[in-house]
Amino acid sequence: MGSPKTRRRYRNPHPTVDLIIEMRDRDGRLKIVLVKRKFPPPGWALPGGFVEYGESLEAAAVREAREETSLEVELRYQLHTYSDPGRDPRKHTITTVYVARGKGTPSPRDDAADIVLADPRKIGRRLAFDHGRIIRDYLAAEKGSLR
Repeated sequence: MGSPKTRRRYRNPHPTVDLIIEMRDRDGRLKIVLVKRKFPPPGWALPGGFVEYGESLEAAAVREAREETSLEVELRYQLHTYSDPGRDPRKHTITTVYVARGKGTPSPRDDAADIVLADPRKIGRRLAFDHGRIIRDYLAAEKGSLR
């Protein structure tokens, strides 16, 4: 270990989680939860956030869902990990995305200014980060099972 002057400083990416939370609307159609961001960068986004020290990715996903949407979630599966250094304009993040089923009534909380249930095939909103790509990957993974 070197002296304080020779110690290396590491700049590491920040781990995050995002969720595709599936819910049925009143007519039984499958929708996903989107939140309108309260803070920059602007736009609509999948619920998610930073993993806390000592927290598993799965625990972070469940916590972030509750904090941003008021929903309890059951994680179905891990979709993919996204690591493009430019995916978040604030800093380099690596996100692991989970597909989950939501339980309860969605309500915006924490970093969310608004919340909607959206048809994943017809978002029609400006999405933050790389969430458009994530939703396209989700649709490809779920091909044929979305009804």
